[in-house]
Amino acid sequence: MQELSRRRFVQATGATVAVGAIAGCTGDGNGNGGNGNGGNGNGDTETEGGDVPQEIDDHLSDANLYEGSIEDHTGEDQVTVAVGGGDGLAFDPPAIRIDSSTTVVWEWTGEGGSHNVASVEGSESDFTSDYYDSEGETFEQSFDNTGIQLYVCEPHRTQGMKGAIEVV
Repeated sequence: MQELSRRRFVQATGATVAVGAIAGCTGDGNGNGGNGNGGNGNGDTETEGGDVPQEIDDHLSDANLYEGSIEDHTGEDQVTVAVGGGDGLAFDPPAIRIDSSTTVVWEWTGEGGSHNVASVEGSESDFTSDYYDSEGETFEQSFDNTGIQLYVCEPHRTQGMKGAIEVV
């Protein structure tokens, strides 16, 4: 039997509750039925920061601290992501949206052992930091090309230490 992640379970049960709540209430007040659109139609997840691209949602499906949203940091010149956040095995925040030419600074918390930041195959850019385990160490990368940047901590990838950036 395939094990469901907590986030996938919540999404599935939320959809069931939503369908039950609107049953019989889909008319427009003029005797016409609803249009059947329960989402945005493109497979993306609605969030406070806007749509999460499916590629990011898939990459982060088992990531620590990821709850299906993306933090919008457009309009900022620099954004900081904590390395070793949460229980020491997470990037915090795990998903961000930035403008082209924004610099992302990963700052180590000193928690969870030795970590690095490494892009995964298929990312728009290729980057890899050194391994650090001390609080206050940093690695920075500027992103000039729009697209999706997926990354992991290589030693803790299987424990859910993953992150993603949408560059717009």
